[in-house]
Amino acid sequence: EAPIDTTPAADTAAPVEMLDVRDDIDEQLLPIFLEESRELHQEINARLREWRDAPDSTELHTAIARLLHTAKGSARMTGAMTLGEHLHAIEGRLEAASVATPTLLDELEQGIDVATQYIDRLAHGDAGEAPAAESTPTAEPPDAVATPAVAIDADEAAAASAATLRVRAGLVDRFVNEAGEIGIARTRIEGELRTQRRALLDLTENVIRLRNQLREVEIQADIQMQSRMAQAESEHADFDPLEMDRYTRLQELTRMMAESVNDVTTVQHALLRNLDGADAALTAQGRQTRALQQALMSVRMTPFDSLADRLYRVVRQSAKDLGKRANLDLRGGRIELDRSVLERITGPLEHLLRNAVAHGIESPEERHAARKPEIGEITLTVRHEGNEVVVEMRDDGAGLDYARIEQRARDNGLLDAGEVADERRLTQMIFLPGLSTAGNLSTVSGRGVGMDVVKSETAAVGGRIEVTSSAGNGATFRLYLPLTLAVTQALLVRAGGRTWAIPSNMVAQVMELKPDALATLREAGGTDWQDTHYRYTYLPHLLGDPAAQPEVHRFNWVLLLRSGTQTLAVHVDALRGNQEIVVKKAGPQLARLVGYAGATVLGDGEIVLIINPVTLDGLHEAGGAGGATAATTPLAPVAHVPTVMVVDDSLTVRKITGRLLEREGFEVVTAKDGVDALEQLLERVPDVILSDIEMPRMDGFDLARNIRNDERLKTVPIIMITSRLADKHREYARKIGVEHYLGKPYQEEELLALIRRYTTPA
Repeated sequence: EAPIDTTPAADTAAPVEMLDVRDDIDEQLLPIFLEESRELHQEINARLREWRDAPDSTELHTAIARLLHTAKGSARMTGAMTLGEHLHAIEGRLEAASVATPTLLDELEQGIDVATQYIDRLAHGDAGEAPAAESTPTAEPPDAVATPAVAIDADEAAAASAATLRVRAGLVDRFVNEAGEIGIARTRIEGELRTQRRALLDLTENVIRLRNQLREVEIQADIQMQSRMAQAESEHADFDPLEMDRYTRLQELTRMMAESVNDVTTVQHALLRNLDGADAALTAQGRQTRALQQALMSVRMTPFDSLADRLYRVVRQSAKDLGKRANLDLRGGRIELDRSVLERITGPLEHLLRNAVAHGIESPEERHAARKPEIGEITLTVRHEGNEVVVEMRDDGAGLDYARIEQRARDNGLLDAGEVADERRLTQMIFLPGLSTAGNLSTVSGRGVGMDVVKSETAAVGGRIEVTSSAGNGATFRLYLPLTLAVTQALLVRAGGRTWAIPSNMVAQVMELKPDALATLREAGGTDWQDTHYRYTYLPHLLGDPAAQPEVHRFNWVLLLRSGTQTLAVHVDALRGNQEIVVKKAGPQLARLVGYAGATVLGDGEIVLIINPVTLDGLHEAGGAGGATAATTPLAPVAHVPTVMVVDDSLTVRKITGRLLEREGFEVVTAKDGVDALEQLLERVPDVILSDIEMPRMDGFDLARNIRNDERLKTVPIIMITSRLADKHREYARKIGVEHYLGKPYQEEELLALIRRYTTPA
């Protein structure tokens, strides 16, 4: 078949010398290739325009090289060999230049235009014939058209299509996104209902307290009236009719108030019943929403073996080009992944397979000398591990050549002359752009723009990659990928004043540590759990804020995270709980950042980033700034945030006091009575306790006695704030161990001074 027609650009120098190669188009892969190549060429043209404005940008040079490399590989895999050679030549022209000159950019743009014209001809089914047809028109013989076998296939396809509805992928994605929005709205409604229920429970307690107080008023009025009547009778005096009228009026008012309280109780019970009904309806709606999400996501799921033909072709073509023999064994192909995940990792898998043939599988002569079978084996295994899919590529080749990797790293300035790098660090270096161990530049390898694409594309879908190698026995690449990019379970944490989401499948253990235990863990630099070491770090330090100081409470949270074989102990300020989140794309600014898997919107409207702390921790390993730096850097001082517990049956007092203390930088915990306080004290120990005396279920005196009899709590200072100011109450409080006794209303400065006395370090 004829080479690409460059006639439209005859007035300028052709950027490349065309080779006479023949196309072998794979009709099954052609539609996918056409869609992908158009997007790639649009992006290449956009980067060329940016490079024209910033000709010294090495980032743009690298980005264009990556895109051309991907486009070339896709063309060759589809069988468009002419286009592949054309793009390979453009790569060579780009490789020879480091600065964007106008002449270079014109040549590159002209070359991309020619490639785009060829793709357009492919789309119309006349890629190879168009140039020849212009000079020597020929007619295809009738025998070359469709045969009866093809007609039967067409009939079968028509029958199959009658039972199948084809829907645009973008439409399904939009439906999944809208179902996710319904879930977010439901979460927000659930939060509002929880708030309403808490308010109704507070109302219930206040109504009960009001009824008791009203009953006490009635009893006191009866006692006083009976006392006056007895006194008048003993003095043989007539009872004052006006006083009897006042007593009668008081009885009427108390009865009216009792009726009003009963009315409020009736309304309150009706609201509680309605709230229960709303909860039940919301629960049913939640089930339906989840069923809808799962149904839509099942539409997005695609079996892995849909890539089988494409991957087999990559291995065959690469082996043919390099004069090697290799066989691909695909296992677990029926496992399904999210379509968007599968699309994003197709390119990385092709790069890995090409590299396995080019760098891993030896030549037939070398394999014979090593007493290996002449045909190299590449095994691609797909399996489930928890909520992830693991794609493992293993070859029986020579393994990673660490000596050559080290030499290339020194040649590229990645290692100093006397610097020593272990195998783990050298393994990470293969993912750096521009590093290639290929001896010669070929259409398969040699430019060093493949493995960094593999890592960045894998990270872009929230996945990670691990490499192991054995000299003479081959290498293994494992890609850990999420099942779906739509919905996932995540642990919400607070650190550095923000909320972050960590995928739940990464969390191996959650540790709740006292300050002494946390200090020991920090000094040791980590901890061991189930025979595995977890290195310690504070989450904001991973996020680019090394000056952040961890908050130390009575109890502190450390997450033991595992990502494949990598582990990390991450200290966070607080936990917000585990919940199902809807994953949103974080936008182009964060799409390529390693360690960020997207974002989500919580029920209260807060936008939260989804992060992979283990991946963030490993960012510096390839550059040698990993564990050694962490070990030599002194630990940052910790900032202790004092916790104050406010115990009062009055909601108003709890809110006013809590707002005052939070404004002054204290962490506040509230309890509505002594029983509630003791329940919360089982989980955390505050620095100071502020308590009222008169409370339902358990008063302040009983609470103080329980605290002083508890070995864990007996040293916690207690400040009583009450309207009972008699000396006998003060003396009793002192006897049971209360440090200070304040009257209501208290003076804010006096209260704050007392609290600071007990919370300020000596």
